[in-house]
Amino acid sequence: MRIRKAVFPAAGLGTRFLPATKAQPKEMLPIVDKPTIQYVVEEAVRSGIEDVIIVTGRGKNAIEDHFDRSLELEMALAQKGKMDLVAEIQKISSLISVSYIRQKEPLGLGHAILVARSLVGNEPFAVFLGDDIIDSEEPCMGQMIRASERYGDAIVAVQEVPRQEVKQYGIIDGVKVADRVFEVKDMVEKPEPEKAPSNLAIIGRYILPPLIFDLLEETAPDQGGEIQLTNALRELLKRRAVYGYQFEGKRYDAGSKLGFLKATVEFALKRQDLAEEFAAYLKSLNL
Repeated sequence: MRIRKAVFPAAGLGTRFLPATKAQPKEMLPIVDKPTIQYVVEEAVRSGIEDVIIVTGRGKNAIEDHFDRSLELEMALAQKGKMDLVAEIQKISSLISVSYIRQKEPLGLGHAILVARSLVGNEPFAVFLGDDIIDSEEPCMGQMIRASERYGDAIVAVQEVPRQEVKQYGIIDGVKVADRVFEVKDMVEKPEPEKAPSNLAIIGRYILPPLIFDLLEETAPDQGGEIQLTNALRELLKRRAVYGYQFEGKRYDAGSKLGFLKATVEFALKRQDLAEEFAAYLKSLNL
């Protein structure tokens, strides 16, 4: 079955970016001049996704406003003859069909996905985590959708990370079955380096079957009271195959300050209107 829908959990508190996120969603923090969530939504569009479901929470209204039309702004820009900007902001509101549903309590990633059940329905779907910005010629999710058509509808994106960093990620124990494709035998959440089964880390892109909703409902909360997606995926492994796909592209952890800064610098250097002057400025710093 074709992957038509995608879930974007966006109800987190953004504590790693306080105080900037005290009164605005972290998903709206700009990389150059575009909010992080727009980069991820654009990846979904390029991957052939038709419907986006954004799971929000209190204080996230700016996300809805961003993907809605702003007639007053369009009129003000048009009156000043800035038709290029009018076209730019109209493009945002017509990118894709967007629905919203609220996660009323921050009860974990698994719970956020479960909240979207009524809007997803009984079909496989994609999940995008906004902290991961992936720059690639072919969109990461597009690569995964191609893999899912061959191997099945349960796939997680994976990336090699330095062994000393495995304790920051969910790590798969997998067997390579094709170029960039691993059949997952188990997964471990944030293992110590000496106990990690590999250095293949799960990154914020998933293709999941509708069965995951039943498994999430049965998943007990962890010690922090959160329902973890990893626990439901381990249950899924007992019933059907799950694959890891080692995507092509560069991933930025925009959920960390350093990753966010790296993404800002490197995306700016890709811009024709900024690259030359910005590169000259960076060289002038003599770092």
